Amino acid sequence: MKAQYATWLALLTSIGLGAFSPSAAFSQSANDVVGTWTLVSSIVVQDGKEIDQFGPDAKGMMSLDASGRFMLTIIGAGLPKFASNNRATGTPEENKAVVGKSIAVFGTYSINVADKIMTFRLETATFPNWNGTEQKRSLVTFSENELKYTSASASVGGPATTTWKRAK
Repeated sequence: MKAQYATWLALLTSIGLGAFSPSAAFSQSANDVVGTWTLVSSIVVQDGKEIDQFGPDAKGMMSLDASGRFMLTIIGAGLPKFASNNRATGTPEENKAVVGKSIAVFGTYSINVADKIMTFRLETATFPNWNGTEQKRSLVTFSENELKYTSASASVGGPATTTWKRAK
């Protein structure tokens, strides 16, 4: 038990979680957030309507490591192939479709379990307005197999809820 506690404490310190106070709705171990997650959904509310912001069947992956670094990519299904077969010479329509239905970001993260807040510090993003920003997400679910958070304002506007499941 002491070895498990020491490992848990070292992990908390290394990823900057500080004090950990679990509740029934939240993870029983800080280890639960570290790893690879796959997208379940990313729903934004615009004009009172829930919209899947990356379209149906979007694919996404988020990696959270024990040192507090992350990377996240979401890509919508059915994106058009570029007629030129060269990503640098896409048509305006092709480029708009890809930019509108995908996002990639990386940087560092931390979780304040007591306040139910996950903070992303974005170094770089495919949405350049996010470069160098700090973004807080309210944790809805934080467990071994599900991570769900809300954002006050998504990159497409409006509040969003993003749900991830542990990759198998």
